[in-house]
Amino acid sequence: MKYIVIGLGNYGGMLAEELTVLGHEVIGVDVKEHHVDRLKDKIATAFVLDATDEMALSVLPLKSVDVVIVAIGEDLGASVRVVSLLKKNKVKHIYARALDDVHKTVLEAFSLDRILTPEQDAARMLVQLLELNAAVEPFQIDEEHYVFKFNVPEKLVGYGINELQLEKEFDLKIISLIRGKKAQNCLGISILEREVANEFPEDYVIQAEDALVCYGLYANFMKFWKSIR
Repeated sequence: MKYIVIGLGNYGGMLAEELTVLGHEVIGVDVKEHHVDRLKDKIATAFVLDATDEMALSVLPLKSVDVVIVAIGEDLGASVRVVSLLKKNKVKHIYARALDDVHKTVLEAFSLDRILTPEQDAARMLVQLLELNAAVEPFQIDEEHYVFKFNVPEKLVGYGINELQLEKEFDLKIISLIRGKKAQNCLGISILEREVANEFPEDYVIQAEDALVCYGLYANFMKFWKSIR
């Protein structure tokens, strides 16, 4: 895919680099020359350009890229103006970074594909890591709904899945059962093999090596998780 990243500070620069590492073509744009110099040999193309200037912005291939990401991280006014110009130029897919809740509210008026909140997301992920520890992998769907993959705690081993009553008690829907079993590889080393089952008997008895994947509100999962810890 082709991306334009406008704003190559710490966040935008890292974003441009990581997208490039994943094999995407990235055009970087920043008004500050030292930001461009830092990345010009690491991404496909980099321009020293004031994206708030409509004439300057017009030199970019806005309609031939898949996504334009506005990663400006200091100037709310510049961010909003750039987004406005991109919308005026009928750019199909725009992502923009929000500095705070006020900025986010303003950006929401543009009906963008995605509003990025990296600082809030990083804080949320840290809280989840501290609260859930490595036994749970959360995947956010929207502000409140998540998919959770978690290794079965020892407290649940020996129960039938239907006995957990996740849907009735916590409004959490079990999506998949991941059966785990110990095996030996060709070197005779003990390994854990995983088998995903999207359909399984309700009275399946949970084993120590199993994992579950469920979907629901984050708050509901936390109630469930705290009840079994």
